[in-house]
Amino acid sequence: MKALFGKADKQHAKPIASLIGAGTVLSGHIVFSGGLRIDGEVRGNVRSADGQANTLVVGEQARIEGDIDVARLIVNGLIKGRVDATEFIKVQSKAQVDCDLAYAVAEIHSGAVIHGRLAQGPRADGSAAARQADTLPLRNP
Repeated sequence: MKALFGKADKQHAKPIASLIGAGTVLSGHIVFSGGLRIDGEVRGNVRSADGQANTLVVGEQARIEGDIDVARLIVNGLIKGRVDATEFIKVQSKAQVDCDLAYAVAEIHSGAVIHGRLAQGPRADGSAAARQADTLPLRNP
């Protein structure tokens, strides 16, 4: 299983237990516990089960059109929607993110493309409107 998902990331303790493989298209919302890796296409929202520490990995071939609400996000694919990551977000070099990002800690690799706003820090209600005052627009170089 380790070869399927690559090297374990020591920042998250739970292993990736579920996979939506390349070539798979899923229309609908996903609620998951533990870890989920998406290499296919999801047209719908992706969120963790309430109160669960979790990790979502968006692979290089993946495409998500919907909102994401998780503790930890590692992205190397395409996301269109809104992202709330309560612990951290890692935007890898081949990522294309076309949305607003709310996070506690962010790591953005060289080569990543982000079109949207970044908002750091927890918000009591978790709403995009509550974060609006602290957001910074990103400009295309």
